[in-house]
Amino acid sequence: MSIFISRSRVISKYFQPSIFFNCNTQNTLQNRFVSNSMIKMTKRVPSKNFGEYKQSIWVEFTTLAAQTKAVNLGQGFPDTPCPKFVADYLKEIGEHPERVDYMQYTRGFGDPRLTLALSKLYSRTLGVNVNQNNDVLVTVGAYLALYYSFTAWLNKGDEVLVIEPTYDSYVPQITAAGGTPVPVVLKLDKSNIKNGLSSADFKLDINALEEKITPKTKMLVLTNPNNPIGKLYSRKELEAIAKFVEKHDLIVVSDEVYEWHVPHATKKANGEGMIRFASLPNMYDRTITIGSAGKAFSITGWKIGWTIAPEHLSLPMRMLHQNCTFNVATPLQVAIARGFEKELTIFEKYDKSGDEKLLEDSYLLNILPNELESRRDKLANILMKANLTPIVPEAGYFMLADYSSVNLEENGKKIFDVIKEPKYGSINGEDEALDYKFVRWLCIEKNLATIPLSAFYSKEFKKDNEYTIRTCFFKSDSTLEKAEKILLALKK
Repeated sequence: MSIFISRSRVISKYFQPSIFFNCNTQNTLQNRFVSNSMIKMTKRVPSKNFGEYKQSIWVEFTTLAAQTKAVNLGQGFPDTPCPKFVADYLKEIGEHPERVDYMQYTRGFGDPRLTLALSKLYSRTLGVNVNQNNDVLVTVGAYLALYYSFTAWLNKGDEVLVIEPTYDSYVPQITAAGGTPVPVVLKLDKSNIKNGLSSADFKLDINALEEKITPKTKMLVLTNPNNPIGKLYSRKELEAIAKFVEKHDLIVVSDEVYEWHVPHATKKANGEGMIRFASLPNMYDRTITIGSAGKAFSITGWKIGWTIAPEHLSLPMRMLHQNCTFNVATPLQVAIARGFEKELTIFEKYDKSGDEKLLEDSYLLNILPNELESRRDKLANILMKANLTPIVPEAGYFMLADYSSVNLEENGKKIFDVIKEPKYGSINGEDEALDYKFVRWLCIEKNLATIPLSAFYSKEFKKDNEYTIRTCFFKSDSTLEKAEKILLALKK
């Protein structure tokens, strides 16, 4: 087929995964490996793809939050119970050790029960026939699904358009695969600021994408709903992107792990809800969709994700998987499969009858959206009471907050100066964005963990967004109430 001829359809030459290093410089690594030996350093130099990267922001701020025992609005996970039915399914599996098929290796590309459930689910949501055996690949979390997407399809010098702000793992993964990330920034339209800002006010300029196109451009990464801002792309926006990628024959990696996190209020406001990119005409053929059970069922610790893609895109990823991970935890896959089967039964009954009352029992379409909407509105009100300006998300479970109203000086000195010897990074470094300093201070001095927005931008755009932090509102009432006390104290 001609589909394999164009540059965008040439698979990567790289299939051997390298080791990720949490270090700041190559010298640090060399010292670590040879400090206690007389071994020559000539062979102890790590891959250039990883050596220049600092440790992940999640390593830094997760550790800091744990050490300070801070109220955690930083990391994206709920601290409320997961759906009982999913936990019960796993419990039932554990009570039957005689079920050898649940306790041993399953099919390498995904347990048949889970791949069947996912094929039915995505055939329904994408409006295409998703093949259980060829189009579905189960991975150890969405992180690995992304890694496979980049490693299997990028060659040295291939350029990847990344719409910022964006999840921070994309850039190092793209670089590790030999690719070159090319940032394109969403612009915040503040013309409606008097009525309150929404994630919908972040606009994508297609012309900005066009300006970044070169003969080396091979891929575009789309995050919908967007992390960190909670933007839910409209059909009009997605159709413009579809026209663009078709024009330039690009592969699209569509990270849709928050696909079920769309409050009912958003659906009513835009009349559309979640539109999956691969559901648009002719887009399934060029799209790798990323999904997550951890996000769907609030079980992030289970680390089960997947890719949904046509066979010609999926095949090299499966080749990589079989020689890298080989298999994913069988009992977890079976429990998740049963969770989706429960949801599919509700969907099928609704399709036949059209009775919307049937959807009231759906965790994905009703219970989860209701819970999200309630907690989103609660945190938005808390932020406004504290004189911080929220940018209310349309979807996902993160909310941005502008903290420029906070007094950053005490007795003529910056409040950050009270931290003499920070354990992570240089808090007073001139090259560091202000929100990093503010977030560290907030965690160490006030015991509230958040994430700096600038962490989601490339270096050239970090300081354009340094008065904004990211918070997670999918937290228990007690966590939000503790956060409220801390935030209100900032007004004084």
